[in-house]
Amino acid sequence: MDWKKKALLHAKKEDPKESVGLLLNIKGKERYYPCRNLSMTDHQCFILDPEDYVKADSIGEIVAIIHSHPSTPPTPSQADRISCEDSGLVWHIVNPKTEKWGYCEPNGYKPPLIGRQWVWGLTDCYSLIRDWYKENKNINLRDYQRPTTLQEFNKKPIFEMNTWRTGFRELRPEEKLQNGDLLLMSIECPTLNHMALFFDGDVIHHLTDRLSCREPYSEWLLKCTAKRYRYAQS
Repeated sequence: MDWKKKALLHAKKEDPKESVGLLLNIKGKERYYPCRNLSMTDHQCFILDPEDYVKADSIGEIVAIIHSHPSTPPTPSQADRISCEDSGLVWHIVNPKTEKWGYCEPNGYKPPLIGRQWVWGLTDCYSLIRDWYKENKNINLRDYQRPTTLQEFNKKPIFEMNTWRTGFRELRPEEKLQNGDLLLMSIECPTLNHMALFFDGDVIHHLTDRLSCREPYSEWLLKCTAKRYRYAQS
């Protein structure tokens, strides 16, 4: 049985969850290696078990990532294209019901700053901050290791404790905001669980389950703001 048939069987077995596996080159032969999906929303996305990845890497050369779209066509999503770039590997996608396949490979894709879809840990509010600083100031902000779920994060956010480590300093009360300053907010949560950028009287941000956008720095957002920061690392 070839790797496509094995991957399809795995996808059918995992349906309605997303299946995920790796394509290995073992002594010149392609083999499918099924992996576990650790995502808490495994019907919408996947988190490949890192232990499975290490095991597979010890068996053969990892040449591709394979996952399923149980309820949508096997067309690469925005999240798929971003993750494909990050992985540096070819991605194959299969729909277990139609048995049709999709494909993508690293080609320099960058998601738009405005209008991107929200995916926890991939295209969330801090991902937008990092991408804005890279695109507009050529500054590579360090990334944060997120908890597995947003709910876990909201109980104990990591933004405030990591902001100074990333090169930001907190603004004094008398200092006026400048373009690119960072706003730390509480959005429908008692903790500081959201980041936004100040820009020409607006904010650029990405709220949960919404597209990233630019909107006026309204009275409501001002009330949500608890801390203000400016990048100060030379």
